[in-house]
Amino acid sequence: MGELLNLVGLSAGVVLYAMLLVMVVRVGRAPSGQRRVDPLLLLTSVLGLVWNLCALPAYELPKVGVEGPIPFLTAVGLSALGFLPAVVVHSVLRGEREGVRGTLRRSLATVAYLVSALAAVLHLACALAGRPVPSALGMQLLTYSFIAMVAPLAAVTRGQPGSRRALWAAALAIFAVSALHLGQLHQGDSSWPVELLGHHASLPLALAILYQDYPFAFADLFLKRALALLAIVAVAFGGVAVFEAQSGFFVDAARLNPRQVGLLVTLCVATALVYPSLRRVTAWFVDRIVLDRPNYPSLRADILRRLQHQDDVPTLLGDICVALTPALSSTGVTWRERPQVAADDGDTPVIVSGNRATVMVPTADAPRFAIEIDNLTGGRRFLSGDVATLDTIAVAVARRIDAIRLTRERYERESREQEIGKLASEAELRALRAQVNPHFLFNALTTIGYLIQTSPPRALHTLMRLTALLRAVLRSEGEFTTLGRELEVVESYLDIERERFEQRLRVTIDVPGRLRHVRVPPLVVQPLVENAVKHGIAPRRLGGDVFVQATIDESDASGRQLSIVIRDTGAGASAEALARGRETGVGLRNVERRLACQYGQAASLSIRSVADEGTTVEIRLPVSFKATEVSGTDRVAV
Repeated sequence: MGELLNLVGLSAGVVLYAMLLVMVVRVGRAPSGQRRVDPLLLLTSVLGLVWNLCALPAYELPKVGVEGPIPFLTAVGLSALGFLPAVVVHSVLRGEREGVRGTLRRSLATVAYLVSALAAVLHLACALAGRPVPSALGMQLLTYSFIAMVAPLAAVTRGQPGSRRALWAAALAIFAVSALHLGQLHQGDSSWPVELLGHHASLPLALAILYQDYPFAFADLFLKRALALLAIVAVAFGGVAVFEAQSGFFVDAARLNPRQVGLLVTLCVATALVYPSLRRVTAWFVDRIVLDRPNYPSLRADILRRLQHQDDVPTLLGDICVALTPALSSTGVTWRERPQVAADDGDTPVIVSGNRATVMVPTADAPRFAIEIDNLTGGRRFLSGDVATLDTIAVAVARRIDAIRLTRERYERESREQEIGKLASEAELRALRAQVNPHFLFNALTTIGYLIQTSPPRALHTLMRLTALLRAVLRSEGEFTTLGRELEVVESYLDIERERFEQRLRVTIDVPGRLRHVRVPPLVVQPLVENAVKHGIAPRRLGGDVFVQATIDESDASGRQLSIVIRDTGAGASAEALARGRETGVGLRNVERRLACQYGQAASLSIRSVADEGTTVEIRLPVSFKATEVSGTDRVAV
């Protein structure tokens, strides 16, 4: 029984430590800058694996007559085993992975590694000298040294939870007993509890290290698999123990050839370990080859991929039906709109009736839909895997339909808001343009009234000019006119004002000929020229000059800009008077509001005024006019 326990136990140890090594390396390679291979865990897995790999042939091969470098294997394996308690001490001393700090802690860690190294040297020396391995002195050194370390370790780790302290203390005690057993040169056939305690002390040591540093990862990733393996081994040993006590034939077989019994138990454990893989392979063969069932993960992935490429609900449902028809071996899969009922939320997701099924699509809002699956061919019936997959697909389809509806509703709401804003802007523009016409008319009629009193012939001439001007102003040209036509209105207005101011009013218009074709909002220049005449030139006894200039600015970061500057050398205004005029005046406020409605932040109107020196007003508008077409300059003196 002891030999059988050694054979199966050491084999299980190889598997467990190999699993631990794979886990440590895999975590270290995870795509995260915070993750790296923990040297203590890596050392634990390598030492444990070396011990079990060396002990398995070292103890079992000589029993079947195989000669080889058994002493050297034994020395290497025991050296690896001797370093495991030092790693436990190191893990205990570093606590929550902040490192070993403090003179006492460093001293204990150093002593632990020195003891393990000295024992390893003694084992290897015995192997080289041909003496029995392991070294009895080396094993005694390990036993008494690590038993003596339990008390100082407990003193420096007072803040640790009691469960962790109990675990590493028990692990060191078990190792000490194991070292004593192995130091007796493994003489005789000990009972199976002694063999279990003597040869497999590395397992508690590994558990102590893992629980010390990675309690959650240890329990979730490693302990589940390890306990499953140990449970299989325990069941195998339980079966051997029962048959050994109840069957004389089994007792005779175990007495005559115990190694074959051990091999039989090992094969039973191996079969239990590979059973899940065998079951998956056979299930794949039956589902895919015999029954021709769909690959459910691939089907779900294909459905999800199709969902992401559809933005129209009918097209989406039709595409899903096309994908489900061959996958389910159905004569046809269709969709329909479900009638509105009061208890939609309580509907069964998949309703199966014979070889037909109805899949409810649980969308958040009506209208809701259902996918109808007609007769399945080849005598096929709906199985639990089919129903679960259809349920998952129905939920995914419903979420995609909800997302499409939400996106469409948001788009329609934004479109409505934009349309409302556009209509409001157009209404405001019409009101503002209607405001300009009577304002200009009243000022022109005031001038004519003055001329009737002072010069009736000139009044008649001015009235005829006003008639022509009103025809141009009232002519409907939509939202835009050209800069040339806007200047025609300005020039007609200035002709009327010259009848009043005569030589006191001097105007220069400097606009390149090609710029006269640029589209601008109507009546944005004339009110500014009118303000220059009314508030700048009229108050001064000697009058003044008015300049109108238009240029293209290519250096603006927002794009090509049309700059229209109206400058006068009139009375000017202080900052307070200018602010008050912009607030209460009709012309400036009207132009600013129309520019804001038409262009938003892309257009601007700026004013610079200095008392007794004059005022400069600049309008900047975005244009798509080609700068290469701008050539020549038209200067008009009025």
